[in-house]
Amino acid sequence: MDTSPADRHLSGTGERHRILLEINNAVISSLTRDELFHAIAGALRQVVPFERTAIFLHDPRRNVLRLFILESSLPSTYFTVGLEMRPDESHIGWVFQNRTPLLRRDLGVERQYPAEDLAYADGVRSYIIVPLIARGMAIGVLAVASTVPNQYSQPDAAFLQDVAAQVALAIENMKAYEELTALHARVAESAERARTLLEINNAIITNLTREMLFQAVAGSLRRVLPFDRSAIFLHDPEKKVLKLSVLESSLPSASFEVGLELASEDTHMGWVFQAQRPLLRRDLEREREFPSEDFNLADGVRSLLIVPLVVRGTSIGTLGISSRKENQYAESDVAFLQEVANQVALAIENMRAYEEIGTLKARLERENVYLQEEIGKEHNFAEMVGNSPALLTVLRRVEQVAPTDSTVLITGETGVGKELIARAVHARSARKDRPLVKVNCSAISGGLVESELFGHVKGAFTGAIERRIGRFELADGGSIFLDEIGDLPPETQVKLLRVLQEREFEPVGSSRTQRVNVRVIAATNRNLEEAVAAGRVRADLFYRLNVFPLHVLPLRERREDIPLLANFFLSQCSKTLGKSVRAISKDAMAQMMAYHWPGNIRELQNIIERAVILCRGPELELAADLLQSSADPARLPTPASAPLPSTLEAVERGHLLKVLTETDWVIEGPKGAARVLGLHPNTLRSRMVKLGLKRPTHEPS
Repeated sequence: MDTSPADRHLSGTGERHRILLEINNAVISSLTRDELFHAIAGALRQVVPFERTAIFLHDPRRNVLRLFILESSLPSTYFTVGLEMRPDESHIGWVFQNRTPLLRRDLGVERQYPAEDLAYADGVRSYIIVPLIARGMAIGVLAVASTVPNQYSQPDAAFLQDVAAQVALAIENMKAYEELTALHARVAESAERARTLLEINNAIITNLTREMLFQAVAGSLRRVLPFDRSAIFLHDPEKKVLKLSVLESSLPSASFEVGLELASEDTHMGWVFQAQRPLLRRDLEREREFPSEDFNLADGVRSLLIVPLVVRGTSIGTLGISSRKENQYAESDVAFLQEVANQVALAIENMRAYEEIGTLKARLERENVYLQEEIGKEHNFAEMVGNSPALLTVLRRVEQVAPTDSTVLITGETGVGKELIARAVHARSARKDRPLVKVNCSAISGGLVESELFGHVKGAFTGAIERRIGRFELADGGSIFLDEIGDLPPETQVKLLRVLQEREFEPVGSSRTQRVNVRVIAATNRNLEEAVAAGRVRADLFYRLNVFPLHVLPLRERREDIPLLANFFLSQCSKTLGKSVRAISKDAMAQMMAYHWPGNIRELQNIIERAVILCRGPELELAADLLQSSADPARLPTPASAPLPSTLEAVERGHLLKVLTETDWVIEGPKGAARVLGLHPNTLRSRMVKLGLKRPTHEPS
């Protein structure tokens, strides 16, 4: 005989006790919520029939009841895991708030909430919902539902409440276990991150190059924050860009390479740099805002994290990591990466200081070598000597132009002291504590002028076995003296013009532009205006050089300076040669005052030195032929009166010497010795070396 559902449920008291014991065992042995609820549902179905059973848990942060676990044979478009209901708007919420079971025997006539209409539409005709209460607090609800009306009774509700009590306790225990596990994981993660920071700190201490440091940092970082690409961008204040300086990546890219430059504004990197705030993209495809992020997306990046590199409140760049996976990084990762970035920023700043110290040290060493060479040379003057109106006028003009950075062009005959004027300009300028680098343009081979002035890189040409620092780089911050500027080859004139205009150049064999801060002082014994008219000197270069001209008169036009200069050289030579010559005789002084001095001050110095060597007493006398032997070539014996050379080599040597003397030892150019002889300049140089022909030891200035 068939029994009613109520009678059937009431008659199973012993069976229900067994089910409760079975559920209790399941609570003890099951460690996950899904395993527990599956075991409970299987035991419960033996005494309480259902087509749907569910557990809703309360989210106190959002104040909603969320469908957490579901076992159902009913199709539904809405009743799925993750469904949320507000406590004050549903039958589920009523049970939770009132902590009272709710029994619906016939949902067709008893439903009161809109959510019950949805359940009815799914085929539910009766249900029981009981609260989950742990330690006096409601934490959710347990529900069973059937497609049969009058399936459940009050005894079923009481039994389900007993089951719910065990389930609630089990859920609370599991929450505690999960929180403990999560806490343990957080502690382990925190320990790992602390160890990583310590490793990075050790890497910073032991690595002095950016590449080695970043490799060590990336290796340590990868254990905590997985990435497919990591990069450091550093700010270039001159170009106002962020330059990709160090990169480690497994992502192929046509554009994201070391040297890439991004504007410090209107880019995602620039935003981090300017705002000094991190940028986290969990889903780059949805969240990207800057056009520059499109390139990352095209490379396969789906999530990224970028933090600023800040030292003493100033941004110096950014540190970024990115991944192919979405949602790879969280807020906790932001804080950790910022800690790493703080250490990296300090290390980079220290490295910059180290590199700058190394550069300054090398520069000082180069300058020291150069200055030692200069000291080793015998300069014509230790100080300015003379009081003629012409000299005083030049010195007043020197005082006017020296404090400025204007280019100075010094003109005058050979030996009038142009280099000394250049030194005076430099010594009275703000650059006096930096070197004055001298270059004799006419004494350098035409093919090597550019290398001498601008330097070259290793392998720039045959024989360039190492990098060479050019004179302009050596003079950075100081002044450069370009003597005999009119002898520069045309192609070098173009480069010099660029330095004068833009303050930048490229070393020979290099495409890297180098900026310098150099004051140019040029000198020549030629008429540059005639050279411009003849096409030997560029007109634009002449105008750039001729900003402030200084013309030094020859000695014959300022004879008032001869006595002072002669006595100065006498004192100097007497000390150098160890002789006690104290004065110049009146006859000797008269001879010097009457002489026309084609070699100017340098010739006067040489005459005094020769006379001191020949002098036998305390008063300097000049031999009758001393001034004549030092006269201009017109006074020298003609080839016809000279003895004939004995060999063909001697004939060649004499001929080359004559042409070189006539051309003032200029080898190249329209009026150079090579053009007169019909030889290639390099062929002429080779013959000069073989025959032992060298330019006279005195220098053009």
